[in-house]
Amino acid sequence: MAQETERKFLVLSDSYKEEAVTHAHILQAYLSTLPERMVRIRIEDNKAFLTIKGLANDTGMSRYEWEKEIPVNEAEELLALCEPGQIEKTRCLVPAGKHHYQVDEFAGDNEGLVIAEIELNQEEESFEKPPWLGREVTNERRYYNAMLLKKPYNTW
Repeated sequence: MAQETERKFLVLSDSYKEEAVTHAHILQAYLSTLPERMVRIRIEDNKAFLTIKGLANDTGMSRYEWEKEIPVNEAEELLALCEPGQIEKTRCLVPAGKHHYQVDEFAGDNEGLVIAEIELNQEEESFEKPPWLGREVTNERRYYNAMLLKKPYNTW
């Protein structure tokens, strides 16, 4: 297992699109949305992944994550076993200083929601904050993808 440290922010404008270096379509669903062990199936363009995430710490920034690439056809089969609902989004990779932001533009019941995530080596690590970056929502559970399945953005 590896420790994952990330911070999440709302996005104020679409000016990040001018800086994006990649775009990917993502479809994901969950075999388990228990906070202690979220188990996710993700199909990202022509690759697929099985991911297990542990419980976040008190700051919401760090938790254990295990991920393995799996064949797309196996991921498609596993989608049939998942809890109800799927998350669909477009992910843009946007460089900022020595880091990259993953900016997710949600579709479906979460359309209109745009969240930027940055992965860090440690919680105290400094990072560049572009002008399009808004309020931090790292420790707000309603912004977790698994929670967006249960209470989509369009119901807020």
